[in-house]
Amino acid sequence: MTTFHPTFRAIGAAVLALGLVTACGGGGGGEAAKKPPANPIATGQVPSYYPSAYSQIVEASKKEGGTLTIYSNTDQENWAPIFRDFQKKYPWVTKIAANNLDSDEVFQRLLSEQATGNSPADLAVSNAAQAWADFAARPGTLLDYASPERDKLPDFAEPLPKVYAMSVDPLSIAYNTSLLPEKPTGLKSLAAILAKDSAQYKNKITTRDVSGAFGFTVSHAFTEARPGSWASLQSVLPMARPETSSGTQLEKITSGEYVAGFFVSAAPAYPVVAKSGGLLAISFLDDGTVALPRGIGIAAKAPHPATAKLFVDFVLSQEGQRAVAEGGLTSYRDDVPASDGLHTYQELVKSVGEANVILAKYTKVPEDQVKSFTAKWNGLLGH
Repeated sequence: MTTFHPTFRAIGAAVLALGLVTACGGGGGGEAAKKPPANPIATGQVPSYYPSAYSQIVEASKKEGGTLTIYSNTDQENWAPIFRDFQKKYPWVTKIAANNLDSDEVFQRLLSEQATGNSPADLAVSNAAQAWADFAARPGTLLDYASPERDKLPDFAEPLPKVYAMSVDPLSIAYNTSLLPEKPTGLKSLAAILAKDSAQYKNKITTRDVSGAFGFTVSHAFTEARPGSWASLQSVLPMARPETSSGTQLEKITSGEYVAGFFVSAAPAYPVVAKSGGLLAISFLDDGTVALPRGIGIAAKAPHPATAKLFVDFVLSQEGQRAVAEGGLTSYRDDVPASDGLHTYQELVKSVGEANVILAKYTKVPEDQVKSFTAKWNGLLGH
């Protein structure tokens, strides 16, 4: 039986039962709350800097049956414009199946199926950095593919060998504007606001559960980059309760169960903020905003490897990164501007300053350090 780092718990059968959500034709899922102008897509055309032999990949894809299967922790609303534009460009890909598993479960499921030699997965997409580091280190899990887009991207576009960043999504403070009297601009700012009436805010703050890969990665990355932040955490964590997903956090902040949450992913937050009528707002931390790459890699025994390569190259391309941003994720190509409701890494840097962007690394933290950090963090939480 395949196991991951003991700290990272899988969601289990309930998550697996979610199954696959299929996008046919123009793609499935919801539309972004603020829809930018259509992205002009040239059917079948690739950039001039692609090698001439790339046509062989295109032709091989046409023979693969028009199917692509993605194991992912990404919402359908995020996928919708990506699938739409990819299928405009490569119209013979008529069926894209993408599930929405827990961050860790993407790899648990893939490894379990790969062990039997019978996995339908072509691609893995997740922002669980620790789980990626474990998965990529195992032999025979990922296909080695050099994208022709690589030279057009920053260094952090390849967080691990064989793994590219589809987006680089920032973590935020989300808050209920009717319940929190001031806008928190960072963790230190939030601590100062809460200290004015600590009894009122007891159990009214939420953060991510550090026993999960996502929560551990962002919390550990923040404290490693800002060791002085433990002073603020000692004030905030006793008022906080952990949650296992940003979606749950956003729902409970909007309903008033929580007044605020920190280390809430901006990707699912953007559309919720847009639809909340001003009730929900987010801010990036001026004392350190963690930006987490969302990794994408091709399964070593992908049933449709050529189509998987086309997809990876598309999401890394200018037109693909624009679709990534349209879906609510954060694009990081310099030639994709922040406009029409699209969010970019450059926009984040402009907002908080480059020195205040903490780029999470895809490195495996030793077991003893995980246990020590988790014990320290959970020991401060309110119960």
